[in-house]
Amino acid sequence: MWPGNVMAADFEPSNACCRDKVHHLSLSTQDAVNSNSLAPLTATLPIELRKKMENFIAACYQVFQDLDFTLMEMNPFTVDPEGMPFPLDMRGELDDTAAFKSGKKWGDLEFPLPFGRTMTSAEEHVHTLDSNTGASLKLSILNPKGRIWTMVAGGGASVIYADTVADLGYADELGNYAEYSGAPNQQETYLYAKTLLGCATSNCDGRGRALLVGGGIANFTDVAATFKGIIRAMKEAAESIKAANLRIYVRRGGPNYEAGLDLMRTLGADTGLHVEVFGPATSMTGICELAIDWVNRSGK
Repeated sequence: MWPGNVMAADFEPSNACCRDKVHHLSLSTQDAVNSNSLAPLTATLPIELRKKMENFIAACYQVFQDLDFTLMEMNPFTVDPEGMPFPLDMRGELDDTAAFKSGKKWGDLEFPLPFGRTMTSAEEHVHTLDSNTGASLKLSILNPKGRIWTMVAGGGASVIYADTVADLGYADELGNYAEYSGAPNQQETYLYAKTLLGCATSNCDGRGRALLVGGGIANFTDVAATFKGIIRAMKEAAESIKAANLRIYVRRGGPNYEAGLDLMRTLGADTGLHVEVFGPATSMTGICELAIDWVNRSGK
Protein backbone atom coordinates (compact mmCIF):
# COMPACT_ATOMS: atom_id res chain seq x y z
CA MET A 1 0.00 0.00 0.00
CA TRP A 2 1.12 3.54 -0.65
CA PRO A 3 -0.61 6.94 -0.41
CA GLY A 4 -1.62 9.58 -2.92
CA ASN A 5 -4.86 9.76 -4.87
CA VAL A 6 -5.14 5.99 -4.77
CA MET A 7 -4.76 3.11 -2.37
CA ALA A 8 -3.01 0.26 -4.10
CA ALA A 9 -2.57 -3.37 -3.13
CA ASP A 10 -0.79 -6.28 -4.77
CA PHE A 11 -1.14 -10.03 -4.31
CA GLU A 12 2.05 -11.65 -5.53
CA PRO A 13 2.72 -15.42 -5.54
CA SER A 14 6.04 -16.36 -3.94
CA ASN A 15 6.82 -18.79 -6.74
CA ALA A 16 8.87 -16.93 -9.34
CA CYS A 17 7.24 -18.80 -12.22
CA CYS A 18 3.87 -17.36 -11.20
CA ARG A 19 4.82 -13.66 -11.16
CA ASP A 20 2.61 -13.08 -14.17
CA LYS A 21 -0.34 -13.90 -11.91
CA VAL A 22 0.17 -10.87 -9.66
CA HIS A 23 -3.15 -9.22 -8.82
CA HIS A 24 -3.01 -5.43 -8.64
CA LEU A 25 -5.78 -3.14 -7.41
CA SER A 26 -5.91 0.65 -7.23
CA LEU A 27 -8.68 2.47 -5.38
CA SER A 28 -9.33 6.14 -4.84
CA THR A 29 -8.77 7.11 -1.22
CA GLN A 30 -12.38 8.25 -1.26
CA ASP A 31 -13.65 4.74 -2.11
CA ALA A 32 -14.81 2.32 0.57
CA VAL A 33 -12.69 -0.76 1.23
CA ASN A 34 -15.23 -3.58 1.22
CA SER A 35 -16.06 -6.90 -0.43
CA ASN A 36 -17.10 -5.28 -3.69
CA SER A 37 -14.05 -3.04 -4.06
CA LEU A 38 -11.65 -5.84 -3.08
CA ALA A 39 -13.24 -8.44 -5.36
CA PRO A 40 -10.51 -8.19 -8.05
CA LEU A 41 -7.99 -9.31 -5.41
CA THR A 42 -9.98 -11.94 -3.59
CA ALA A 43 -12.30 -13.43 -6.22
CA THR A 44 -9.95 -16.30 -7.05
CA LEU A 45 -9.39 -17.28 -3.41
CA PRO A 46 -11.19 -20.25 -1.87
CA ILE A 47 -14.55 -19.02 -0.66
CA GLU A 48 -13.78 -19.90 2.95
CA LEU A 49 -10.74 -17.51 2.87
CA ARG A 50 -12.30 -14.53 1.13
CA LYS A 51 -14.00 -12.83 4.06
CA LYS A 52 -10.96 -13.26 6.30
CA MET A 53 -8.69 -11.80 3.64
CA GLU A 54 -11.04 -8.89 2.99
CA ASN A 55 -11.13 -8.09 6.71
CA PHE A 56 -7.35 -8.38 6.89
CA ILE A 57 -6.78 -5.96 3.99
CA ALA A 58 -9.31 -3.47 5.38
CA ALA A 59 -7.66 -3.60 8.82
CA CYS A 60 -4.21 -3.06 7.28
CA TYR A 61 -5.48 -0.03 5.40
CA GLN A 62 -7.04 1.39 8.56
CA VAL A 63 -3.69 1.09 10.36
CA PHE A 64 -1.94 2.53 7.29
CA GLN A 65 -4.06 5.67 7.49
CA ASP A 66 -4.18 5.98 11.27
CA LEU A 67 -0.39 5.81 11.71
CA ASP A 68 0.48 7.87 8.60
CA PHE A 69 2.36 5.19 6.74
CA THR A 70 3.76 6.03 3.32
CA LEU A 71 4.41 2.38 2.51
CA MET A 72 3.27 -0.95 3.98
CA GLU A 73 4.58 -4.17 2.50
CA MET A 74 4.07 -7.74 3.74
CA ASN A 75 6.19 -10.16 1.76
CA PRO A 76 5.74 -13.01 2.14
CA PHE A 77 2.63 -13.78 4.08
CA THR A 78 0.62 -16.96 4.42
CA VAL A 79 -2.45 -18.25 6.20
CA ASP A 80 -2.40 -20.15 9.48
CA PRO A 81 -4.18 -23.51 10.04
CA GLU A 82 -7.42 -21.62 10.77
CA GLY A 83 -7.24 -19.69 7.52
CA MET A 84 -6.19 -16.36 9.08
CA PRO A 85 -3.67 -14.23 7.12
CA PHE A 86 -0.24 -14.30 8.79
CA PRO A 87 2.63 -11.99 7.66
CA LEU A 88 6.04 -13.67 7.67
CA ASP A 89 7.89 -10.43 7.01
CA MET A 90 6.89 -6.79 6.87
CA ARG A 91 8.37 -3.48 5.78
CA GLY A 92 6.89 -0.08 6.53
CA GLU A 93 7.75 3.58 6.00
CA LEU A 94 6.28 6.47 8.01
CA ASP A 95 5.82 10.14 7.16
CA ASP A 96 7.95 12.08 9.68
CA THR A 97 6.01 15.29 8.93
CA ALA A 98 3.07 13.64 10.72
CA ALA A 99 5.04 13.26 13.95
CA PHE A 100 3.06 16.06 15.62
CA LYS A 101 -0.16 14.02 15.43
CA SER A 102 1.07 10.41 15.31
CA GLY A 103 4.31 10.54 17.28
CA LYS A 104 2.74 9.23 20.48
CA LYS A 105 1.27 6.29 18.60
CA TRP A 106 4.66 5.48 17.05
CA GLY A 107 6.33 5.37 20.44
CA ASP A 108 10.12 5.60 20.80
CA LEU A 109 10.97 5.96 17.12
CA GLU A 110 13.87 7.93 15.64
CA PHE A 111 14.13 8.98 12.00
CA PRO A 112 17.60 8.96 10.45
CA LEU A 113 19.05 12.32 9.46
CA PRO A 114 19.83 12.90 5.79
CA PHE A 115 23.36 12.21 4.57
CA GLY A 116 24.40 10.80 7.95
CA ARG A 117 24.71 14.16 9.69
CA THR A 118 24.24 14.51 13.44
CA MET A 119 22.20 17.16 15.22
CA THR A 120 23.60 19.80 17.54
CA SER A 121 21.83 20.22 20.88
CA ALA A 122 20.10 23.35 19.51
CA GLU A 123 18.91 21.48 16.42
CA GLU A 124 17.63 18.63 18.57
CA HIS A 125 15.68 21.08 20.74
CA VAL A 126 14.04 22.74 17.74
CA HIS A 127 13.33 19.32 16.20
CA THR A 128 11.47 18.38 19.39
CA LEU A 129 9.49 21.63 19.28
CA ASP A 130 8.64 20.97 15.64
CA SER A 131 7.47 17.43 16.43
CA ASN A 132 4.99 18.69 19.02
CA THR A 133 3.26 21.37 16.98
CA GLY A 134 1.14 21.63 13.87
CA ALA A 135 3.27 24.61 12.84
CA SER A 136 6.72 24.33 11.26
CA LEU A 137 9.91 25.15 13.20
CA LYS A 138 13.22 24.39 11.49
CA LEU A 139 16.86 25.06 12.36
CA SER A 140 20.04 23.82 10.70
CA ILE A 141 23.42 25.11 11.85
CA LEU A 142 25.70 25.73 8.86
CA ASN A 143 28.61 27.58 10.46
CA PRO A 144 28.65 28.01 14.27
CA LYS A 145 31.10 30.91 13.87
CA GLY A 146 29.13 32.57 11.08
CA ARG A 147 28.34 36.27 11.35
CA ILE A 148 25.05 36.37 9.43
CA TRP A 149 22.08 34.57 10.98
CA THR A 150 18.47 34.22 9.85
CA MET A 151 15.11 33.84 11.55
CA VAL A 152 12.69 33.84 8.63
CA ALA A 153 8.94 33.29 8.42
CA GLY A 154 7.90 30.95 5.61
CA GLY A 155 9.59 28.04 3.89
CA GLY A 156 9.95 29.80 0.54
CA ALA A 157 11.14 33.07 2.07
CA SER A 158 13.73 31.28 4.21
CA VAL A 159 15.34 29.80 1.10
CA ILE A 160 15.27 33.17 -0.69
CA TYR A 161 17.06 34.90 2.20
CA ALA A 162 19.73 32.21 2.40
CA ASP A 163 20.21 32.28 -1.38
CA THR A 164 20.48 36.07 -1.39
CA VAL A 165 23.22 36.05 1.25
CA ALA A 166 25.06 33.42 -0.80
CA ASP A 167 24.53 35.28 -4.09
CA LEU A 168 26.06 38.40 -2.52
CA GLY A 169 29.20 36.41 -1.79
CA TYR A 170 28.74 35.67 1.91
CA ALA A 171 27.73 32.00 1.98
CA ASP A 172 30.72 31.24 4.22
CA GLU A 173 29.40 33.68 6.83
CA LEU A 174 25.87 32.23 6.87
CA GLY A 175 25.46 30.74 10.33
CA ASN A 176 22.25 28.84 9.81
CA TYR A 177 19.14 28.00 7.87
CA ALA A 178 15.97 28.70 9.84
CA GLU A 179 12.25 28.77 9.11
CA TYR A 180 9.08 29.16 11.12
CA SER A 181 5.62 29.04 9.57
CA GLY A 182 2.09 27.75 10.01
CA ALA A 183 1.16 30.29 12.70
CA PRO A 184 3.15 29.00 15.72
CA ASN A 185 1.89 30.40 19.01
CA GLN A 186 3.78 32.87 21.20
CA GLN A 187 5.30 30.24 23.48
CA GLU A 188 6.55 28.23 20.51
CA THR A 189 8.13 31.24 18.83
CA TYR A 190 9.67 32.28 22.15
CA LEU A 191 11.33 28.89 22.67
CA TYR A 192 12.39 28.78 19.03
CA ALA A 193 13.89 32.28 19.08
CA LYS A 194 15.60 31.67 22.42
CA THR A 195 17.37 28.62 20.98
CA LEU A 196 18.39 30.38 17.78
CA LEU A 197 19.68 33.45 19.62
CA GLY A 198 21.82 31.22 21.80
CA CYS A 199 23.57 29.99 18.65
CA ALA A 200 23.83 33.44 17.03
CA THR A 201 25.54 34.94 20.10
CA SER A 202 28.02 32.11 20.71
CA ASN A 203 31.65 32.00 19.54
CA CYS A 204 31.98 35.79 19.68
CA ASP A 205 35.22 37.31 18.33
CA GLY A 206 34.51 41.04 18.68
CA ARG A 207 33.47 41.52 15.09
CA GLY A 208 29.93 42.53 14.21
CA ARG A 209 27.16 40.07 13.48
CA ALA A 210 23.71 40.40 11.96
CA LEU A 211 20.37 38.69 12.46
CA LEU A 212 17.81 38.81 9.65
CA VAL A 213 14.26 38.59 10.99
CA GLY A 214 12.60 38.45 7.61
CA GLY A 215 9.67 37.14 5.69
CA GLY A 216 7.29 37.84 2.87
CA ILE A 217 3.77 39.15 3.31
CA ALA A 218 1.90 36.65 5.50
CA ASN A 219 -1.48 35.34 4.39
CA PHE A 220 -2.97 34.41 7.77
CA THR A 221 -0.22 34.54 10.41
CA ASP A 222 -0.67 37.34 12.94
CA VAL A 223 2.70 39.07 12.66
CA ALA A 224 2.38 40.91 15.99
CA ALA A 225 1.50 37.70 17.84
CA THR A 226 4.52 35.79 16.53
CA PHE A 227 6.79 38.80 17.10
CA LYS A 228 5.77 38.91 20.77
CA GLY A 229 7.37 35.53 21.37
CA ILE A 230 10.51 36.55 19.47
CA ILE A 231 10.72 39.86 21.32
CA ARG A 232 10.45 38.13 24.69
CA ALA A 233 13.44 35.98 23.78
CA MET A 234 15.39 39.02 22.57
CA LYS A 235 14.74 40.90 25.79
CA GLU A 236 16.05 37.99 27.84
CA ALA A 237 19.12 37.70 25.61
CA ALA A 238 19.73 41.46 25.34
CA GLU A 239 23.10 41.44 27.11
CA SER A 240 24.34 38.49 25.07
CA ILE A 241 23.19 40.19 21.87
CA LYS A 242 25.12 43.33 22.80
CA ALA A 243 28.21 41.33 23.76
CA ALA A 244 28.10 39.60 20.38
CA ASN A 245 27.88 42.98 18.59
CA LEU A 246 24.77 41.61 16.89
CA ARG A 247 22.51 43.97 14.97
CA ILE A 248 18.92 42.99 14.13
CA TYR A 249 17.29 43.73 10.78
CA VAL A 250 13.53 43.20 10.51
CA ARG A 251 11.35 43.09 7.39
CA ARG A 252 7.78 41.77 7.48
CA GLY A 253 4.29 42.25 6.10
CA GLY A 254 0.90 40.66 6.58
CA PRO A 255 -1.95 40.68 9.12
CA ASN A 256 -1.27 43.10 11.98
CA TYR A 257 2.26 43.74 10.69
CA GLU A 258 2.24 47.43 11.65
CA ALA A 259 1.65 46.59 15.31
CA GLY A 260 4.36 43.93 15.07
CA LEU A 261 6.89 46.36 13.61
CA ASP A 262 6.05 48.91 16.32
CA LEU A 263 6.79 46.25 18.93
CA MET A 264 10.20 45.69 17.33
CA ARG A 265 10.94 49.43 17.37
CA THR A 266 9.95 49.59 21.03
CA LEU A 267 12.26 46.65 21.74
CA GLY A 268 15.21 48.62 20.40
CA ALA A 269 14.27 51.75 22.33
CA ASP A 270 13.73 49.92 25.63
CA THR A 271 16.79 47.67 25.55
CA GLY A 272 19.34 49.67 23.59
CA LEU A 273 19.60 46.91 21.00
CA HIS A 274 20.31 47.98 17.44
CA VAL A 275 17.07 47.10 15.62
CA GLU A 276 16.26 48.37 12.12
CA VAL A 277 12.65 47.81 11.06
CA PHE A 278 11.08 47.73 7.59
CA GLY A 279 7.65 46.91 6.22
CA PRO A 280 6.39 45.52 2.89
CA ALA A 281 7.35 48.73 1.05
CA THR A 282 10.96 47.53 1.34
CA SER A 283 12.02 44.64 -0.89
CA MET A 284 11.99 41.31 0.90
CA THR A 285 15.74 40.80 0.67
CA GLY A 286 16.76 44.43 1.03
CA ILE A 287 17.83 43.87 4.62
CA CYS A 288 20.43 41.33 3.44
CA GLU A 289 22.54 44.13 1.97
CA LEU A 290 22.25 46.13 5.18
CA ALA A 291 23.39 43.15 7.22
CA ILE A 292 26.36 42.50 4.95
CA ASP A 293 27.34 46.17 5.03
CA TRP A 294 27.43 46.04 8.84
CA VAL A 295 29.47 42.84 8.85
CA ASN A 296 31.97 44.47 6.48
CA ARG A 297 32.23 47.72 8.43
CA SER A 298 32.64 45.99 11.77
CA GLY A 299 35.75 44.05 10.84
CA LYS A 300 36.98 41.39 8.45
